[in-house]
Amino acid sequence: MNDTSLLSLEDLTVTFANANGGLEALQAVNLDVPEYRFMAVLGPSGSGKTTLLRVIAGLVQPTSGTVHFKTPEDTPPRIGLVFQQANLMPWRTVIENITLPLELRGDHPGVARDRAREFIEMVGLDGFENSLPRSLSGGMAQRVALARALIMEPDLLLLDEPFGALDALTRERMGAELLNIWQARETTVILVTHSISEALLLSDRVVVLSARPGRVVRELDVPFARPRTEEIRYSAEFVALTRDLRDSIQEEPEPMPVEKPRFHSRRKLIGR
Repeated sequence: MNDTSLLSLEDLTVTFANANGGLEALQAVNLDVPEYRFMAVLGPSGSGKTTLLRVIAGLVQPTSGTVHFKTPEDTPPRIGLVFQQANLMPWRTVIENITLPLELRGDHPGVARDRAREFIEMVGLDGFENSLPRSLSGGMAQRVALARALIMEPDLLLLDEPFGALDALTRERMGAELLNIWQARETTVILVTHSISEALLLSDRVVVLSARPGRVVRELDVPFARPRTEEIRYSAEFVALTRDLRDSIQEEPEPMPVEKPRFHSRRKLIGR
């Protein structure tokens, strides 16, 4: 592991059992995640991107290989996880959803609510503290989910297509807000996305996985200085890198359909 790495994956392989002898989702993945940096993971559908995040979060056990965190005295890392769907508790208000991790930890309710108000302001939800999830737009719900993940001050924030269900303009706005929050909080981030331009705009490093079983086929250090704005998307270098990364993502070919022979019953043939 590099001295500046928060996380190291070594020969990580994940195989899921099935009736055909096993489905290999990830194969011999080796990856160092620098501390306080923003990393994006790209790859075709089914390449194991979500599986990779779930292994890092401890939700899925690898078949072989190791996941090693560099934390003080090898203490368990604090990990925040945001999915494509906000997964808010519908009977809890915005502030109650955000305070949930602190409640589970046993923090004093007053302290937890004061802390939650800081994050409500950070994600731009002032005035919606007592709103229920059903009254929120998709972008607002994802802000709540992000605040809920950040309130524990995680060492590592894992984002699994958090803006994938949003419309294009809301997605761009949420990306810009995420960038501002990350720059203020100095948290290590791994973002899974299908958007090449989103990966280039937000991250310091882009990792490309192959088609299943997922392997690291490319790592790119993003050359653009920070802070970044949306206008960078239209620069010649940005467009060239977008095309270059697109060429690195090879979709796994779909199997050719096998057409079954058509048999007609003797009765049907006689009736013609």
